[in-house]
Amino acid sequence: MRSPKNIQSGLISRLKIMADLNIAERRVPQDGRMSGVIAGKAVDLRVATLPTVFGEKVVMRILDKSTALLDLKDLGFLPDALERYEIAYRKPYGTILVTGPTGSGKSTTLYATLNAVNDPTKNIITIEDPVEYRMAGINQVQVNAKAGLSFATALRSVLRSDPDILLVGEVRDRETANIAVESALTGHLVLTTLHTNDAASTPTRLVEMGVEPFLVGSALDCIVAQRLARRLCSKCKESYAPEPGELESVGWDLGADEEFPQLYRPVGCGFCGRTGFHGRFAIQEVLLVSEEIERMIVERAHTEDIKKVALAQGMTTLRHAGLFQARAGTTSLEEVLRVVA
Repeated sequence: MRSPKNIQSGLISRLKIMADLNIAERRVPQDGRMSGVIAGKAVDLRVATLPTVFGEKVVMRILDKSTALLDLKDLGFLPDALERYEIAYRKPYGTILVTGPTGSGKSTTLYATLNAVNDPTKNIITIEDPVEYRMAGINQVQVNAKAGLSFATALRSVLRSDPDILLVGEVRDRETANIAVESALTGHLVLTTLHTNDAASTPTRLVEMGVEPFLVGSALDCIVAQRLARRLCSKCKESYAPEPGELESVGWDLGADEEFPQLYRPVGCGFCGRTGFHGRFAIQEVLLVSEEIERMIVERAHTEDIKKVALAQGMTTLRHAGLFQARAGTTSLEEVLRVVA
């Protein structure tokens, strides 16, 4: 749908009023939120404005509250990866890091993990910016920069509230990274997110942020790198036999006794809005920090060396997890290549 230019300022002002933003301020970016009931379903909208040379740009992010109650099995974990992840979040202390670009489902994975560990005997506290989903039985703290409540200051105070499990929305700076790592070393289970390309490069990123390598090695338990891919529409997807060259180009390992795979591609129908895709799922690689990897982190080993050891210890890379999902008919080969390097 294209709207005429002359309604731009009025439409943006209306959205800003609904999101409780300052309509007189058009020179700086603003963030807000609004709620609504759409088709009988409660939906939250995160609203972000950005001043551009042609007027303000508005992005509205749809937050479906039902995704906060998802089960880890519904997210797209391969059975082996889910087993490895479960070993980590069942521990009473340590750090679990979920990494990936903006909008790759990191928060959803962490909320699903909280659902798995949530019981009345545990004191669970989250520090978020903003609190995306409200959850029963969990203490959720909203970061407030204007009032001086940053991730680091909130985290320091929260440790006096005797938490068992901490969720820190994002590690943004050295101070937050240090406190989160030290919390994991003093008997807390810390769940948090970071922006890195893959699991193996995450320890190096923390060291670059100023955390001592021996602390990173001791505190890290598990790193999950994640991407979101579109799920093929079950009503109209069609199977086809791929060309050998197509498989070779993506690094598909065809063994001597392996039969040629049957893959699927999008078609488009009324059910999926002619896109060929309906819904999304996550592709993950799960790196468990073993004693050998811990020693490599302390020695500041190269990312590639850490990756080789992790693969030898059973980690499935993002690309191979994606290819597995393509073979299972969950998504197409093109979609895997779109989201995974």
